[in-house]
Amino acid sequence: MLNAQQLATMLELQQKMNTKVNPDWMNAGYGFMRAAMVESVEAIEHHGWKWWKAQEKDLPQLQMECVDIWHFALSHIIIKFQGDITASANAIALELGTPSKSVAFDEIDYQFGTQSLLDNLELMTGLAAAKRFDVGLFMFIIEQCEMSSDTLFEQYVGKNILNFFRQDHGYKEGTYHKEWQGREDNEHLVDVLEALDANMPQYAEAVYAELKLRYPQ
Repeated sequence: MLNAQQLATMLELQQKMNTKVNPDWMNAGYGFMRAAMVESVEAIEHHGWKWWKAQEKDLPQLQMECVDIWHFALSHIIIKFQGDITASANAIALELGTPSKSVAFDEIDYQFGTQSLLDNLELMTGLAAAKRFDVGLFMFIIEQCEMSSDTLFEQYVGKNILNFFRQDHGYKEGTYHKEWQGREDNEHLVDVLEALDANMPQYAEAVYAELKLRYPQ
Protein backbone atom coordinates (compact mmCIF):
# COMPACT_ATOMS: atom_id res chain seq x y z
CA MET A 1 0.00 0.00 0.00
CA LEU A 2 1.23 3.52 -0.78
CA ASN A 3 2.50 5.22 2.38
CA ALA A 4 1.95 8.83 3.49
CA GLN A 5 5.35 10.02 2.24
CA GLN A 6 4.85 8.46 -1.19
CA LEU A 7 1.40 10.03 -1.54
CA ALA A 8 2.68 13.47 -0.51
CA THR A 9 5.62 13.23 -2.92
CA MET A 10 3.50 12.21 -5.90
CA LEU A 11 0.81 14.82 -5.28
CA GLU A 12 3.38 17.59 -4.87
CA LEU A 13 5.17 16.54 -8.05
CA GLN A 14 1.90 16.44 -9.98
CA GLN A 15 0.95 19.89 -8.79
CA LYS A 16 4.39 21.24 -9.76
CA MET A 17 4.25 19.67 -13.23
CA ASN A 18 0.75 20.97 -13.91
CA THR A 19 1.79 24.43 -12.71
CA LYS A 20 4.81 24.33 -15.02
CA VAL A 21 2.50 23.66 -17.96
CA ASN A 22 -0.02 26.31 -16.87
CA PRO A 23 0.16 28.30 -13.60
CA ASP A 24 -3.65 28.54 -13.65
CA TRP A 25 -4.19 24.86 -14.48
CA MET A 26 -6.78 24.32 -11.74
CA ASN A 27 -9.14 26.79 -13.42
CA ALA A 28 -8.36 25.82 -17.00
CA GLY A 29 -11.08 23.16 -17.27
CA TYR A 30 -8.72 20.44 -18.49
CA GLY A 31 -10.39 17.07 -19.01
CA PHE A 32 -8.23 14.95 -16.73
CA MET A 33 -10.83 12.17 -16.48
CA ARG A 34 -11.26 12.28 -20.26
CA ALA A 35 -7.51 11.74 -20.52
CA ALA A 36 -7.72 8.87 -18.01
CA MET A 37 -10.54 7.35 -20.07
CA VAL A 38 -8.45 7.45 -23.27
CA GLU A 39 -5.44 5.93 -21.49
CA SER A 40 -7.72 3.19 -20.09
CA VAL A 41 -8.90 2.36 -23.60
CA GLU A 42 -5.27 2.20 -24.73
CA ALA A 43 -4.61 -0.19 -21.82
CA ILE A 44 -7.43 -2.40 -23.12
CA GLU A 45 -5.74 -2.42 -26.52
CA HIS A 46 -2.43 -3.49 -24.95
CA HIS A 47 -4.24 -6.22 -23.03
CA GLY A 48 -5.95 -7.54 -26.15
CA TRP A 49 -9.69 -8.02 -26.45
CA LYS A 50 -10.39 -9.21 -30.01
CA TRP A 51 -11.83 -12.71 -29.97
CA TRP A 52 -11.47 -13.13 -33.74
CA LYS A 53 -7.66 -12.96 -33.84
CA ALA A 54 -4.66 -14.13 -31.84
CA GLN A 55 -3.39 -11.52 -29.38
CA GLU A 56 -0.82 -11.41 -26.58
CA LYS A 57 -0.96 -9.19 -23.51
CA ASP A 58 1.78 -6.53 -23.57
CA LEU A 59 2.43 -6.24 -19.83
CA PRO A 60 5.13 -3.49 -19.92
CA GLN A 61 2.87 -1.26 -22.02
CA LEU A 62 -0.07 -2.01 -19.72
CA GLN A 63 2.00 -0.93 -16.74
CA MET A 64 3.05 2.25 -18.53
CA GLU A 65 -0.58 3.13 -19.24
CA CYS A 66 -1.40 2.65 -15.56
CA VAL A 67 1.32 5.12 -14.58
CA ASP A 68 -0.10 7.65 -17.08
CA ILE A 69 -3.62 7.14 -15.71
CA TRP A 70 -2.31 7.83 -12.20
CA HIS A 71 -0.94 11.21 -13.34
CA PHE A 72 -4.40 12.26 -14.51
CA ALA A 73 -6.16 10.77 -11.48
CA LEU A 74 -3.93 12.71 -9.08
CA SER A 75 -4.68 15.92 -10.99
CA HIS A 76 -8.41 15.18 -10.76
CA ILE A 77 -8.15 14.59 -7.00
CA ILE A 78 -6.12 17.77 -6.39
CA ILE A 79 -8.80 19.83 -8.14
CA LYS A 80 -11.52 18.06 -6.14
CA PHE A 81 -9.84 19.28 -2.95
CA GLN A 82 -9.15 22.77 -4.34
CA GLY A 83 -5.38 22.38 -4.42
CA ASP A 84 -5.06 21.14 -0.85
CA ILE A 85 -2.33 18.49 -1.07
CA THR A 86 -2.79 17.31 2.52
CA ALA A 87 -6.54 16.84 2.07
CA SER A 88 -5.92 15.05 -1.23
CA ALA A 89 -3.40 12.70 0.38
CA ASN A 90 -5.72 12.02 3.31
CA ALA A 91 -8.61 11.18 0.98
CA ILE A 92 -6.49 8.68 -0.96
CA ALA A 93 -5.11 7.20 2.26
CA LEU A 94 -8.67 6.78 3.58
CA GLU A 95 -9.67 4.83 0.48
CA LEU A 96 -6.54 2.69 0.74
CA GLY A 97 -7.11 2.12 4.45
CA THR A 98 -10.71 0.97 4.00
CA PRO A 99 -10.26 -1.45 1.11
CA SER A 100 -13.29 -2.56 -0.86
CA LYS A 101 -13.49 -5.00 -3.72
CA SER A 102 -16.63 -3.53 -5.26
CA VAL A 103 -17.85 -0.29 -6.82
CA ALA A 104 -21.37 0.88 -7.63
CA PHE A 105 -21.80 2.21 -11.15
CA ASP A 106 -24.98 2.79 -13.14
CA GLU A 107 -27.03 1.06 -10.40
CA ILE A 108 -24.91 -2.08 -10.66
CA ASP A 109 -22.59 -3.31 -7.92
CA TYR A 110 -19.42 -4.46 -9.66
CA GLN A 111 -17.34 -6.96 -7.65
CA PHE A 112 -14.02 -6.01 -9.20
CA GLY A 113 -12.15 -8.24 -6.77
CA THR A 114 -13.43 -11.26 -8.70
CA GLN A 115 -13.36 -9.77 -12.20
CA SER A 116 -10.71 -10.25 -14.86
CA LEU A 117 -8.18 -7.55 -15.62
CA LEU A 118 -9.91 -6.83 -18.94
CA ASP A 119 -13.30 -6.36 -17.26
CA ASN A 120 -11.74 -4.09 -14.64
CA LEU A 121 -10.03 -1.96 -17.29
CA GLU A 122 -13.42 -1.59 -18.98
CA LEU A 123 -15.00 -0.63 -15.64
CA MET A 124 -12.31 2.00 -15.03
CA THR A 125 -12.95 3.38 -18.53
CA GLY A 126 -16.66 3.70 -17.83
CA LEU A 127 -16.08 5.42 -14.49
CA ALA A 128 -13.63 7.87 -16.09
CA ALA A 129 -16.19 8.69 -18.80
CA ALA A 130 -18.58 9.56 -15.95
CA LYS A 131 -15.86 11.79 -14.37
CA ARG A 132 -15.24 9.30 -11.57
CA PHE A 133 -12.13 7.56 -10.29
CA ASP A 134 -12.03 4.74 -7.76
CA VAL A 135 -8.68 4.37 -5.98
CA GLY A 136 -9.48 0.83 -4.78
CA LEU A 137 -10.28 -0.36 -8.30
CA PHE A 138 -7.13 1.26 -9.68
CA MET A 139 -4.88 -0.32 -7.05
CA PHE A 140 -6.44 -3.72 -7.71
CA ILE A 141 -5.73 -3.25 -11.42
CA ILE A 142 -2.13 -2.41 -10.46
CA GLU A 143 -1.91 -5.79 -8.72
CA GLN A 144 -3.43 -7.53 -11.74
CA CYS A 145 -0.75 -5.85 -13.89
CA GLU A 146 1.90 -7.44 -11.65
CA MET A 147 2.97 -4.13 -10.11
CA SER A 148 3.45 -3.33 -6.44
CA SER A 149 2.61 0.04 -4.92
CA ASP A 150 6.36 0.67 -4.62
CA THR A 151 6.79 -0.01 -8.34
CA LEU A 152 3.96 2.41 -9.13
CA PHE A 153 5.66 5.05 -6.98
CA GLU A 154 9.08 4.53 -8.56
CA GLN A 155 7.76 4.60 -12.13
CA TYR A 156 5.54 7.60 -11.45
CA VAL A 157 8.34 9.65 -9.88
CA GLY A 158 10.76 8.60 -12.61
CA LYS A 159 8.49 9.70 -15.46
CA ASN A 160 7.51 12.92 -13.71
CA ILE A 161 11.10 13.91 -12.98
CA LEU A 162 12.24 13.03 -16.51
CA ASN A 163 9.50 15.32 -17.87
CA PHE A 164 10.73 18.11 -15.58
CA PHE A 165 14.32 17.48 -16.65
CA ARG A 166 13.41 17.63 -20.33
CA GLN A 167 11.57 20.94 -19.88
CA ASP A 168 14.45 22.44 -17.90
CA HIS A 169 16.95 21.49 -20.59
CA GLY A 170 15.28 22.88 -23.69
CA TYR A 171 12.62 20.30 -24.65
CA LYS A 172 10.10 22.96 -25.67
CA GLU A 173 12.75 25.01 -27.50
CA GLY A 174 14.05 21.98 -29.41
CA THR A 175 17.55 22.13 -27.89
CA TYR A 176 17.22 19.10 -25.62
CA HIS A 177 19.24 16.00 -26.56
CA LYS A 178 17.09 12.92 -26.01
CA GLU A 179 20.01 10.57 -26.72
CA TRP A 180 23.12 10.62 -24.53
CA GLN A 181 26.19 8.50 -25.16
CA GLY A 182 24.27 6.33 -27.62
CA ARG A 183 21.31 5.68 -25.29
CA GLU A 184 17.93 7.35 -24.93
CA ASP A 185 17.14 9.33 -21.80
CA ASN A 186 14.52 6.83 -20.61
CA GLU A 187 17.20 4.13 -20.62
CA HIS A 188 19.40 6.31 -18.40
CA LEU A 189 16.37 6.82 -16.18
CA VAL A 190 16.01 3.06 -15.69
CA ASP A 191 19.65 2.89 -14.53
CA VAL A 192 19.10 5.78 -12.11
CA LEU A 193 15.96 4.25 -10.61
CA GLU A 194 17.69 0.91 -10.13
CA ALA A 195 20.62 2.55 -8.34
CA LEU A 196 18.55 4.63 -5.88
CA ASP A 197 16.50 3.63 -2.85
CA ALA A 198 12.93 4.82 -3.40
CA ASN A 199 12.48 5.15 0.37
CA MET A 200 15.33 7.62 0.77
CA PRO A 201 14.50 11.19 1.83
CA GLN A 202 14.08 13.58 -1.11
CA TYR A 203 13.96 10.70 -3.59
CA ALA A 204 12.61 12.88 -6.40
CA GLU A 205 15.43 15.41 -5.99
CA ALA A 206 17.98 12.58 -6.05
CA VAL A 207 16.57 11.24 -9.34
CA TYR A 208 16.86 14.70 -10.91
CA ALA A 209 20.41 15.17 -9.61
CA GLU A 210 21.54 11.83 -11.04
CA LEU A 211 20.04 12.63 -14.45
CA LYS A 212 21.85 15.97 -14.42
CA LEU A 213 25.17 14.24 -13.69
CA ARG A 214 24.68 11.99 -16.71
CA TYR A 215 23.46 14.66 -19.15
CA PRO A 216 26.17 16.04 -21.46
CA GLN A 217 26.91 19.67 -20.57
